[in-house]
Amino acid sequence: MSANYLFAKRKRKFKATTDSKHNYPIAPNLLNQNFKVSRQNQVWVSDITYIKTKQGWLYLTVIIDLFNRKVVGWALSDNLSTGDTIIKAWHMAVKKTILTQPLIFHSDRGIQ
Repeated sequence: MSANYLFAKRKRKFKATTDSKHNYPIAPNLLNQNFKVSRQNQVWVSDITYIKTKQGWLYLTVIIDLFNRKVVGWALSDNLSTGDTIIKAWHMAVKKTILTQPLIFHSDRGIQ
């Protein structure tokens, strides 16, 4: 195999990146998997995804309006700090949106 420049690639062991078993305060689940909303800016949902690149990991935070499924805010970062992920995405979302009625902001219960 090595004469043909073929090498085995070992699969890495799965590493959990979210800790849902924590003692931090947990907000009540107001959404309760009811994803049907009647107006724009009624419910925003958010999550972070991990993107592997040649230079290392990137973290993409996205905020989506459930009414029209449009991205209202996002942030791309090379670290998981709150200031570089969700805060930047939140600022982008509220900067270009006029909120006149109550809004539910929903994300998962994990912590990074």
